[in-house]
Order: sequence, then C-alpha cells, then structure tokens
Amino acid sequence: MRLTRRGRIVLVVAVALLSLGGFWLGTRAAGHAEVRVVVPSHAGLPWVEVHKGDTLWQIADALSEGNDPGAVIEEIKRLNGLPNSLIRPGTRLYVPGNTAALR
Repeated sequence: MRLTRRGRIVLVVAVALLSLGGFWLGTRAAGHAEVRVVVPSHAGLPWVEVHKGDTLWQIADALSEGNDPGAVIEEIKRLNGLPNSLIRPGTRLYVPGNTAALR
C-alpha cells in the first residue's frame, strides 16, 4: 500500500492530535489531586494514601492552606523518612498538623 502526499499529511496530523489529546487528558487528571486525610484510631499522626498521578507537591499544596507548600513537603519528607520527593501509589504518608486544619 502506498500513501499519497495528502494521505501522509492526514496520517501525521491524526497521530499528532491523538497524542496531544492523550497528553491533555493526562495532565488534567494529574492536576487535580484529591487529598483525603485519615486519622488512625490510636493517638498517631494523620496520613494520606497516595493515588496514581499524585505528586508530593499536590498533596502538600492541598494541605498547606495557602501557605508555602515547600515547607509542608519538607515536613512530610521528614516524618516519613523520604530521601527525595518520589512517592508511589498505595503508599501511606504521614502528614503534619492537626486534622481540623488539614480538611
């Protein structure tokens, strides 16, 4: 099968649009982290569960109440013994502060 010049252009444009559409959907889903704070039944720290697409910045931003998320990130890293900002889905992260301020 041989494509004409017009056919190649249509194919390239279609692939580009599909790629951009997938990228756009991926960034929209990743940009809206929903942080649910869970308080353990014992007298411990509240924690959040990391979901697919979550970043430490998104979690800290949701918990920071308009303050500097960078400080919250450093506290989360300290509380959980994280060497860097990489987190995995399914992980429970202990978060700072009282739960009334976090919700």
